[in-house]
Amino acid sequence: MSAHEDGRGRVVLGGSTGFIGQDLARRWRAAGREVVTISRHDADLSWDDQSGIDAAVDGAGLVVGLAGRSVNCRYTPANRAEIFRSRERTTAALHTAIGRAATPPPLWVNSSTATIYRHAEDRAQTEASGEPGTGFSAEVAKAWERALFAGDLPGTRRVALRTAIVLGDGGVLGTLRTLARFGLGGTQYDGHWPVGRARREAGTAHDFRTRGGRQRFSWVHLDDVAGIIAFLEDHPALEGPVNVVAPGASDNRTLMATIRRALDVPFGLPQPRWMLELGAIGIRTETELILKSRWAAPEKLLAAGYAFAHPDLDEAVRASFGLGAAPSRDPDPLPSRRESL
Repeated sequence: MSAHEDGRGRVVLGGSTGFIGQDLARRWRAAGREVVTISRHDADLSWDDQSGIDAAVDGAGLVVGLAGRSVNCRYTPANRAEIFRSRERTTAALHTAIGRAATPPPLWVNSSTATIYRHAEDRAQTEASGEPGTGFSAEVAKAWERALFAGDLPGTRRVALRTAIVLGDGGVLGTLRTLARFGLGGTQYDGHWPVGRARREAGTAHDFRTRGGRQRFSWVHLDDVAGIIAFLEDHPALEGPVNVVAPGASDNRTLMATIRRALDVPFGLPQPRWMLELGAIGIRTETELILKSRWAAPEKLLAAGYAFAHPDLDEAVRASFGLGAAPSRDPDPLPSRRESL
C-alpha cells in the first residue's frame, strides 16, 4: 500500500520555521514522508503563492497550519493588528486551497491556543465545559478558530489544536533555563500594577488575581505534539477543538522549582510583579504570558485512548534538557515539593 493510500501521504506544513514546525518537519522527513513547507522565508512556498499552495494541498494526506506572528512581544496597536492578520491570512490561504482541491486532504489540523479559555484557578477547562476568556489573547484565539471552521469543506476533517506551553529543547523552556542558571529562577508572583485606560480598552490589561505563584501552568512536551497529530490521523472520530495539553497541570511555583532541581540550582530569586513588568518592558514582551492562570485538560485525547509520552512535569523538563532520570533523593528536599497541585 502506498503512503497516499494509507492516508499518510504528503504533508503541507504552514509555519515551518518556528520551534514546533522545524521539529515536525524533521520527524516527518526522517519517517520518509514528503513535506512541503510554507513560510515567509526559508520554505518551499511563500504565503503570497496561492497557486503553489493550491497545488501542494491537492492530493496531500495532511495539512498542518502553525503560522502566526509570535505573541512574545509588546501588545502595541501595530503588533496586535499583525498578530490577528497573520493568523487569519495564513489560515484563509489553506482554507482556500482545500476548497479548490480536486482531491482534498482528509485532515487539516491548525494551531489554536489553550489561552482561548478564561483565567482559571477553580477547575480545569475541557473542550466540552471550558469557558471562553475575554481580552486580546482570547479574542485572537477565537478569530483563529473562526477562520479554520468557516464554510463547508466536506472532504476534510478539521481540528483546532488548543496547545499549551510546549516544552522541548528551546522555546519558552530555553528562556527559563537561562534565567535559572543566573539565579533568577524563582517563583513569578502576580501583584498590583497600574493599568492605563488604553490598555484596558484594548483588552491587554492583566488584573491581579492569583497569590503565591499559584497561577496554573498547562504544558505539553514537543514529543507529544507530534504524537497527538499522528494520533489524530489514525482516529477519524476526533474533530473540532482538541486540548493539546498534558494531563497534569502544574503551577508557576512548582514549574520553577522543577527547573531549578533539574539544573541542580539551589536558589532562585523570587520575581514580584513590579520586577516582571519592568523586565517585560526591557525585553519587549508581556507579563500576561506568565501571570495568566492557564488550566486546561485533554479530555478528548484521554477519552480516545491517547497515551502521553511525557505525562510527568519533572520527567518532561529533564527530557527537554537532555538529562536522564532524576537521581534518587529525599522525598521532599525542597519546600516547593510540598506545594502539591
